[in-house]
Amino acid sequence: MTEPVASYVIPRAGVGHSDYIVYVDESGDHSLTSINPRYPLFVLSFCVFRKAVYNEQVAPALRRLKFAAFGHDMVVLHESDMRRRRGAFAHLMQVPREQFLDDVTGTIAQADFQLVAAVIDKTRLKKASDSPGHAYHLALAMGLQSLFELLCEAGQHGTVTHIVCEARGAQEDLELELEFRRIRDGANYFHRPLPFDLIIADKKTNSEGLQLADLTARPIGLSVLRPEQANRAAQVLEEKFYRGKTGSKLGVGLKVFP
Repeated sequence: MTEPVASYVIPRAGVGHSDYIVYVDESGDHSLTSINPRYPLFVLSFCVFRKAVYNEQVAPALRRLKFAAFGHDMVVLHESDMRRRRGAFAHLMQVPREQFLDDVTGTIAQADFQLVAAVIDKTRLKKASDSPGHAYHLALAMGLQSLFELLCEAGQHGTVTHIVCEARGAQEDLELELEFRRIRDGANYFHRPLPFDLIIADKKTNSEGLQLADLTARPIGLSVLRPEQANRAAQVLEEKFYRGKTGSKLGVGLKVFP
């Protein structure tokens, strides 16, 4: 018998669950030691779903897409595998592949969710400070600030929202857990505890929410890195960004640092 996929939660007792769930994925690596000049960014993308919409519309739409293309729903939609034609995506012929990518983009366009993203320019960050900190942790703090504001506007400030991240390795997961606790418990822009719980999901988890977050992160990074370059995926995401009361995504749903 196959062992169940592992995941674990930082619990927060005594408060009800919110109507929303957040899936998070990254693009690029957080290293400031070795920076890829072609993609010197670290991006953390937070996809915010109302649970009812996710359950009834978004997740089934992604599963239908998989069944149509592959005949089953066990394929995990990883942006890098799709782009590099690895794994299941290596067997798609050119025309079916283009159709599949169009269908993925169309599914994301129709999906009802809000987007918060933090982009760290690692080259500028390294030049700006002798102690620049940790790119992932900086992006996490920036994202959680906007996420809290979004959820308060949605009337969720009295409930706990779960934030789902993909596991990256034992040491990195431990560091993420500790940093998340630190930010959540008061080391944040608001200087108050935030109503969030963290779920770190095993990489084998076939979660449509995590896959959608994965598909958003790199297009966001490319739109910041090369804004003049045609980027259909980024155009689709444009209307998803949280804008708060300002009406602008910059500094609200999209934060670029430094």
